[in-house]
Amino acid sequence: MAEPHATDDTGVARAAIAISQRLYDHLAETTQVIEDLVAKESPDLTGDSSLLQLLHETVAANVDTYFSAIRHNIPVADIAAPAVALEHARRLAQRGIPVNALVRGYRLGHSVALQLVLQEIRSADLDPDLRLDVLSEMSTLMFGYIDEMSQQVSAIYQAERERWLESRNAVRALRVREILANESLDVDAMTAAIHYPLRRTHVALVVWYPESGGDRLAAAEGFTKQVTESVAGQGAPLFIPADSTTGWAWIPLASNAGADAVAQIRSCAQTARGEPWVAIGEPLPGVEGFRRSHQQALAVHRLAVASGTARVSAASDPGLSAAALLGGDNVAAARAWVGEVLGPLACATDGDERLRDTLRVFLRAGSSFKAAGEQLHFHVNTMKYRVQRAIERRGRPIAEDRLDVEIALLLCQWFGAAVLSSEDE
Repeated sequence: MAEPHATDDTGVARAAIAISQRLYDHLAETTQVIEDLVAKESPDLTGDSSLLQLLHETVAANVDTYFSAIRHNIPVADIAAPAVALEHARRLAQRGIPVNALVRGYRLGHSVALQLVLQEIRSADLDPDLRLDVLSEMSTLMFGYIDEMSQQVSAIYQAERERWLESRNAVRALRVREILANESLDVDAMTAAIHYPLRRTHVALVVWYPESGGDRLAAAEGFTKQVTESVAGQGAPLFIPADSTTGWAWIPLASNAGADAVAQIRSCAQTARGEPWVAIGEPLPGVEGFRRSHQQALAVHRLAVASGTARVSAASDPGLSAAALLGGDNVAAARAWVGEVLGPLACATDGDERLRDTLRVFLRAGSSFKAAGEQLHFHVNTMKYRVQRAIERRGRPIAEDRLDVEIALLLCQWFGAAVLSSEDE
């Protein structure tokens, strides 16, 4: 009559302990076999001598922990990953080695360890049925162990990766701000510090999302990478957060990059998913160009935020830089001044907007009715009539303060409603 199941379980446990003890007695050889395969199949884990040493100690610690769990009947749920295995995961996270490589290393180790266990069971003097039971017992525990360890080291990896990137990005952002503020810094040293080629030609961007929700910084950084590819950037872009919704970016360009690059960035931004708002500086060379293009992008950004109308704009847009310079720091004062200069013509109505556009084009065309009419596709007589209507709406001639009128019209063009008044004011 067969013995009770409890006796069978006890026999399986004893046999498993004996086999694990024999493997444990040859721990160094067992560890080396596993380590050799992991190193061969997953070279990312052995990038230098320090990583190789960590891998060796991690494999040894995991083998030791696994066989100890069998010998002492420790449930998988109660097993903590060895400290060296957690440090190994942290070090890989700091090096930017993908977490998939870490998890694959555990799977490879699992496959080798299972083969070693199978070989030891085959060589043991056990009843065939007992062999199968022992293999089932040890392989089940091994799978559970590897699954548990993979989860623990992956969690440590992710936490360390986030902490490391946050710390590294904070240092990088600090170095960038130093470059923007200090003209006497060592360019080559700073290039190495921020991992960005400061001696190239750069175009600076400010990328932001007015509406909150979602990871806006990740979206802004993703857009920057997309733009860099579209303009054939000469290296990886530089991106640093300005706040929770806004990023500053620089794209390294070929030395002959110019208006075409700005046009390509504009086109990419206008069709980008998520509709990012983008302010674009001019492509400029060297570290001074790095600073100046950023200053331009910031000025464009201030104007776009104030007006709330131009989702994609560039410093090279006609009149934009002047408008940003004149009205960017004090929109309220600019609004009051525009009202004083234009009078009723500064009202936020469709009719006044058309008259302002007509007068602006006329003045930019050197007060030529013919040239302005050609731009707006108006007959000369129609052009004369519209200009006269604009002057009448203003309430006084434009001959004596023509420059003020041009500047006021420029501010209206770029700031829109932010500098206009309502009809009842």
